[in-house]
Amino acid sequence: MKSVISGLWVAFSMYSAIPVPQVNWEKQTMRWALGFLPLIGVLIGAIEWFWFAFCVHFGAAGVFYAVIAALIPLAVSGGIHLDGLCDTCDALCSFGDREKRLNILKDPHVGAFGPLWLMAFLLAEVGCFAQIYDRPVLLPLACTGFAFARTMGGRKVVASPCAKDSGLAHIFAENSDKRAVSRMLVAEFVLFAVLLGLWIYRVPHALAAAKVLVIVLVVWYAVHEHISRRVFGGITGDLAGFCISLSELITLAAAGSPTNTNSSTNGLFSGTTELHGVTDIITISAKT
Repeated sequence: MKSVISGLWVAFSMYSAIPVPQVNWEKQTMRWALGFLPLIGVLIGAIEWFWFAFCVHFGAAGVFYAVIAALIPLAVSGGIHLDGLCDTCDALCSFGDREKRLNILKDPHVGAFGPLWLMAFLLAEVGCFAQIYDRPVLLPLACTGFAFARTMGGRKVVASPCAKDSGLAHIFAENSDKRAVSRMLVAEFVLFAVLLGLWIYRVPHALAAAKVLVIVLVVWYAVHEHISRRVFGGITGDLAGFCISLSELITLAAAGSPTNTNSSTNGLFSGTTELHGVTDIITISAKT
């Protein structure tokens, strides 16, 4: 039990900006760490839900909601995954050989392409959140997407060969119980998918959108695996961050996709008058 709790602290200390008790990084404490990575996504999704409720309740402008919503994952994660996105885009745009691209990944300096794609990514996120605020029928999809993304990124590290014998991905991979953590992450992905389905099954078109999203995420997982192996020779920490970031954006794009807007808010929150807290706030506000 002590090693499990230590793994939780290692995961949050490495992959979030949330202060947690510090533990030594060793095989015993890191054994289960990646299995807890999706919990950071759960926390981000919960904060996003409360932020949406707050903005709806007080009638905040869509742009204000969208900008802060896009910054919440950055604030919670400390930007570690966006760093991977930035470095990977630099490497992919270099058109060099494998060794040159791996050197770009570990180079502490940022090239020209990384910031450009990072800006494009953040602008796309803001646009998706603005669309979600206007049509919140698939808000649950957006909130669970952060957990989905981290199950995929975590499994990349334990299930894929490392591109090099150094770096964070190699450290976590070598000190993880790979088979057990891999199964744990797959189980978490399935659990999140089932819970999402139960959450939105009464909303018109939402369940179909969720099914399509899961398929798209699985396809993206395979595409990322192909890129990692063919271009870089395996997984790195930056490539895992790239996977997580793009998975988040794919989920947000799906959540912001056009739907039957006549039933969007009513469909999402119909039958929830018996609930308390956040859903009551959103339901009452949406009807006024």
